[in-house]
Amino acid sequence: MSFEAAEFRRILGHLATGVAVVSSTDPESGVPRGLTANAVASVSLDPPLVLACVEHGAETHECIERAGAFAISILGADDETIARRFADYPADRKFAGAAYHTEVTGAPVLDEALGWVDCRVWATYDGGDHTIFVGEVVAGDAEDASPLLYFRGGYGRMDR
Repeated sequence: MSFEAAEFRRILGHLATGVAVVSSTDPESGVPRGLTANAVASVSLDPPLVLACVEHGAETHECIERAGAFAISILGADDETIARRFADYPADRKFAGAAYHTEVTGAPVLDEALGWVDCRVWATYDGGDHTIFVGEVVAGDAEDASPLLYFRGGYGRMDR
């Protein structure tokens, strides 16, 4: 028996998550690609590993595969506009006007990020209509501020 996708989404929507932008740079064209994601998590401390789940059809997916690297920019409480930009804008407009820099791997890190990690792909796993990219963290930083959250289809904030 297959579980209905709409019901699955409704139920899991009750799990509050952080919001991040997963990004990479196409190694051939140098064009940055990114998407809003909430399926990101820490995996291991030794070695330092994180995961990001990326839909197969996303341009960022192909970019990560070719580059062998990605960055995760964790969004802060005031970054809802950025979250919506990377969720809704056409791929070629997501980085237009967005301030970013690169670190070790060349993947774009958003300047306004609450925190970020720069990763080399360590492993990939099939995850249905997504690929689970596990990345080894090669650089990162964070500031002490409140995160942007996603809950039941909307954005929220958490006061510390």
